[in-house]
Amino acid sequence: MKPLLINEGRQERLLFPLIHTLYNERIFTMQKKWWHTKTAYQIYPKSFCDSNGDGIGDLPGIISKLDYLKDLGIDIIWLSPIYCSPLADQGYDISDYYNIDPRFGTMDDMDLLIAEAKKRDMYILLDLVVNHCSDEHEWFQKACEDPDGKYGNFFYITDKKEGELPCNWRSYFGGPVWETLPGHPDKQYLHVFHRKQPDLNWENPEVREEIYKNINWWLDRGVSGFRIDAIINIKKKFPFADYPVDRPDGLSSIQNMLKEATGIGEFLSEMQARTFGPHNAFSVGEVFDEKDEELPDFIGDGGYFSSMFDFSTTIFGGSPNGWYDRKIITPDDYKECCFHSQQRVGDIGYLSNIIENHDEPRGVSHYIPDGDLSLHSKKLLATMYFMLRGLPFIYQGQEIGMENLHFQSIDQVDDISTIDEYHVAKNAGLNEKEALSCISRYSRDNARTPVQWNDSANAGFTSGNPWLPLNPNYKEINVALQENDPDSLLSFYKELIALRKNPEYKETIVYGELIPYLEEQHNLMSYYRKGDKTLLVLGNFQKEPQTVKLPSACRKVLLNNYPQLNISDDSVILDNYQAVVIEL
Repeated sequence: MKPLLINEGRQERLLFPLIHTLYNERIFTMQKKWWHTKTAYQIYPKSFCDSNGDGIGDLPGIISKLDYLKDLGIDIIWLSPIYCSPLADQGYDISDYYNIDPRFGTMDDMDLLIAEAKKRDMYILLDLVVNHCSDEHEWFQKACEDPDGKYGNFFYITDKKEGELPCNWRSYFGGPVWETLPGHPDKQYLHVFHRKQPDLNWENPEVREEIYKNINWWLDRGVSGFRIDAIINIKKKFPFADYPVDRPDGLSSIQNMLKEATGIGEFLSEMQARTFGPHNAFSVGEVFDEKDEELPDFIGDGGYFSSMFDFSTTIFGGSPNGWYDRKIITPDDYKECCFHSQQRVGDIGYLSNIIENHDEPRGVSHYIPDGDLSLHSKKLLATMYFMLRGLPFIYQGQEIGMENLHFQSIDQVDDISTIDEYHVAKNAGLNEKEALSCISRYSRDNARTPVQWNDSANAGFTSGNPWLPLNPNYKEINVALQENDPDSLLSFYKELIALRKNPEYKETIVYGELIPYLEEQHNLMSYYRKGDKTLLVLGNFQKEPQTVKLPSACRKVLLNNYPQLNISDDSVILDNYQAVVIEL
């Protein structure tokens, strides 16, 4: 076959070998990658499993649960940061990129985790946090010692003018992005996140070299890739300038600047060529607000990243005013978001699909309408996202249906973002009850409560005092209760993963086209997966039964969250939150 030559505007490259499959008179082309057929699992180490009783999860705790993850069907494990850190932002403020924080273990523990995962044919991903570091990192300490020296240029440091800021951008955690440089009252530094997270100056080639050196060091040590944190933020728009004020604090959302910043591709393509590409590593980007025309550059063959997360459902309903003004997502909204993402990406590349992560509330509490939480509705949500085209990521505890925690007081909250949004809500006129209700729905702490392993003290997470309070429902929702229950949510996730890996259906589920079906039918999410097989995925997002017309007779029921199915040759009646996958 003659290789296909594609010009991306950056470089011409040959795409070969290719998958060429004709589905509905459309040609889909995609290079097969080792990770396409896998299922991924995110671990938030601090809350996963504590081995030494200090109330904080650790690497030995993760190692002790590898067999559990293998039995679940997991292939790829993504660890949120375990590097040395003061934990101002729970590890996303790194003080040493080459060492493990003692609270999580040692480098020997890390090497053992990599080795034990490899024995089980599992791959380890680390979190790559390179928009910023910690203010306790030696680079920043040296910058404070000599702002005009080498390391001063590792950051954005400017002279301070009385009563003036270089720009009016609001940090993600509230307040201005500028902070007085320690030891230098006449200077200030940029931080788009917490003040203890100074932004790295990617315009400086020396910074980029240090980052690439570290990435390669970890890849050579045996990790298989990275999740890339907040990567769009590495490119700033110069010169620094104000944007229209959008809140009473007199500041403007940093999103305004990011929309106008250009040239990030130069950095990302260089990073890919110097690190991920030569190692055949998997990389998944935390990318927001990318333009349609940029998708081939981000996740096309030879793109910056192997994949990127689909955040369309998690950001739905957002408001510049804050969480208190956010629109609650409905089942029809969820469906529309998923289908839009699938159709805009098409055959360009591969999405990574989620319903929750460490930065989001629990998926079942977020996407299932209030009052409708049940085992059936949790299984339905699992089916709808898991059968989408792309790489499915499961977040710790998702497989047992962990739910949001309802805060009774702001004193129960640890997350800096949640605390800021609580005050934003109060300043907007909400009373205490309303503000707490708001953050209970959207707080990141919902996802950070310890994993519920069993119904013993502290849910089997620790023998000590857990760093964050457990959800009180751990006696009803835990791994031990579900492990040997064939009807449990945990067992259902195992079925979903097994179906994705089934040799008879794998090509269709992994590479097949996704085509919406009966898109306008209210509270129904339904779509085809078409490849060498034709599958139909149906989900009734309501308590009332719903009749669905079938395009053709059912050949086989592959998955059903009920023990029975009311089906005829031309229709199916879906019960309360019933989900099925059938072969036509």
